[in-house]
Amino acid sequence: MERLHLLLVGIDGLRLDLATEDRAPHLRGLMARGTTTRMTMPVPTISGPGWATLLTGASHAEHGVVDNTFVGSRLAGIPDLLSLAYYADPTRTTFAAAAWPPLVDPAGVGPVIHTREEQRRAERHRVIVRDGETYGYRTTDAEIADFAVAGLFAAGPDVSFVYCSGVDEAGHVHGAVSAQYAEAVRRTDAHLGRMLAVVDHRAQAGERWLVAVTTDHGHVGGGGHGGGEPEVTASFVVRASWNAEVDPWPDEIEPTELTPRLLRALTPEALRG
Repeated sequence: MERLHLLLVGIDGLRLDLATEDRAPHLRGLMARGTTTRMTMPVPTISGPGWATLLTGASHAEHGVVDNTFVGSRLAGIPDLLSLAYYADPTRTTFAAAAWPPLVDPAGVGPVIHTREEQRRAERHRVIVRDGETYGYRTTDAEIADFAVAGLFAAGPDVSFVYCSGVDEAGHVHGAVSAQYAEAVRRTDAHLGRMLAVVDHRAQAGERWLVAVTTDHGHVGGGGHGGGEPEVTASFVVRASWNAEVDPWPDEIEPTELTPRLLRALTPEALRG
């Protein structure tokens, strides 16, 4: 059986209730094609601990990340989704692209996604880093999307993680109910649409694909996050497949379950079960 390819897209700071059909037609189309599962993110609802949990399956107490400084992190001993997929099958190729350096930058304060230098040299693991904090996420998200589209089209990695943060940036500066936040959702959804077009193209050649989209937190109406407000702790996983069945999930899962469940989905037995 053709192996299953997994693309996980992280959209930082996205409130699903504000990603309406007119703002996010590609995400809404993915929802219509597949399934949506709720998650409730633990406090503090900050990107560092949030993505550390989502991408490893470890709790805040286990990975030790309490804020965006990553001081006290134990991530070096906790493998991430891409690493675990590779360790389970060393013939797999992996790809990670993000403009928030702590997620993927080998020289950063993380990274959450392990560097795996040996696999990078062997061209089995590719990492793309941009610095959205310095240059702005409107520009760097577009660059990340360009690299992701090119990488997906040319190589079709077995397991990929692509991250965008322009929505979160707009939420901080303008608030979640602002026109700027809505426009950031539209831009990010367009990036997602380009990636989905590549997935669809590759699936037409017979490849099996699973695409998942998630977020680490939302924003209050006036902007900001970190606390336990419902609109901030609300997260989700949208999943849809091409040439493959999507294994059933409950209506809601814990954030620590995301990585283990995606790993199980990569096995044919899980998809048939």
